[in-house]
Amino acid sequence: MGAGHTHRLYRHGHSAVHALPPHTKIAAVLAFVVVVVSTPREAMWAFAGYAVLLAAVAYAARVPAGFLLKRLLIEVPFVAFAVLLPFVAEGERVDVLGLSLSVNGLWGAWNVLAKGTLGVAASVLLAATTELRELLLGLQRLRLPSLLVQIASFMVRYGDVITDEMRRMRIARESRGFEARGVRHWGVLAKSAGALFIRSYERGERVHLAMVSRGYTGSMPVIDEVAASRAQWSYALTLPCAALVVCLLGWTL
Repeated sequence: MGAGHTHRLYRHGHSAVHALPPHTKIAAVLAFVVVVVSTPREAMWAFAGYAVLLAAVAYAARVPAGFLLKRLLIEVPFVAFAVLLPFVAEGERVDVLGLSLSVNGLWGAWNVLAKGTLGVAASVLLAATTELRELLLGLQRLRLPSLLVQIASFMVRYGDVITDEMRRMRIARESRGFEARGVRHWGVLAKSAGALFIRSYERGERVHLAMVSRGYTGSMPVIDEVAASRAQWSYALTLPCAALVVCLLGWTL
């Protein structure tokens, strides 16, 4: 984790949110998601309050609304699942615009959409204000098992390597006049996928041997010791603490 690696979700900035230590932001987002999930689905106003809190964080981090909304598209499959719930769920039915919908299904769809959207938005804000290398260091600081951190680190780094290898293979096929247009070309694509797998496996073996020859014994050295002050923790935990107040009001009102 010594070299920097900027991911596409990251938005370079110099805000107070960007400056927070990564492990404080990870802990804050995790606590926020737990609070949101714990909120009763009937307290609709509470979810609006959570959205306002996230909007305030986005404003403080100088993350534009368009940037955030564009990356929320990743939850489209969950939206499709939520839309189907009122039609397939059992229980009491209600007529809406001539359609017979399940009451439990409607509540379930609202529950998935509200909590899922807020969770994804919080995660996008975390990724937009924290570089990938810092995220890994934050997970390490939070005492996540070292092996999991290493797997995540290598997955990110060599995911780009494999993607670049796929691009070169595609260019090589196209330079020889190949263009996939139907089922009859699937065989060539399957052979390319097999060749990519073998190359990736061999590359992994070479990387492992190179690491062992340099003294790797199963753990990576900590290059940057990331620490957080009490003020930084207080600033980071403002979001989940405010969300907790909203959640408690949602259960009592």
